[in-house]
Amino acid sequence: MEQEAPARPGSVPAVTLRRFELGDVDAMLEWASDPEVTAFMAWDACTSRDALLAFLRDAVLPHPWFRAVCLGGGGHCRPVGAVSVTPTDDACRAELRVVLARAHRGKGVATAAARRAVSAAFGDLPGVERVEALVDVDHNAAARRVLEKAGFQREAVLRSYRVVKGRLRDVAVYSFISTDPVVE
Repeated sequence: MEQEAPARPGSVPAVTLRRFELGDVDAMLEWASDPEVTAFMAWDACTSRDALLAFLRDAVLPHPWFRAVCLGGGGHCRPVGAVSVTPTDDACRAELRVVLARAHRGKGVATAAARRAVSAAFGDLPGVERVEALVDVDHNAAARRVLEKAGFQREAVLRSYRVVKGRLRDVAVYSFISTDPVVE
């Protein structure tokens, strides 16, 4: 289902979320191959079209809630990023992840995508009452701002919580629960 946020005068075009298609591989490769874009992701920058095509086919398409972030309307707009809401082992919780091409950062696109994803995920993922996001404490201030603007609440810092690209990281836990008001 396509989710669209209305454009405001002087703002970015409407942010649209749609399911990925195999034909999105070239657009996705443009930003998924950028080491700066993937710096805080668990995965490394992808440099192989074939590997990315396999990832789309085997992981993205069967995923319960993995969407292309597009600008403007239309069902076949070019993806400039991705947003996923992944259910955890605890059926009431899911984890949000957003990745966005550098050219579209700092314009409200990631915040709009996070808002749209949370709104849709509560309806699309049965039993989910809480969406969490884990963000590197020391190096990802932009992601923390995105979550706060989208209405997420910072709950705690988990020290030495995960290894990302060979380095032990502290992460801040943010949450949005189903009864929280959606910030527009």
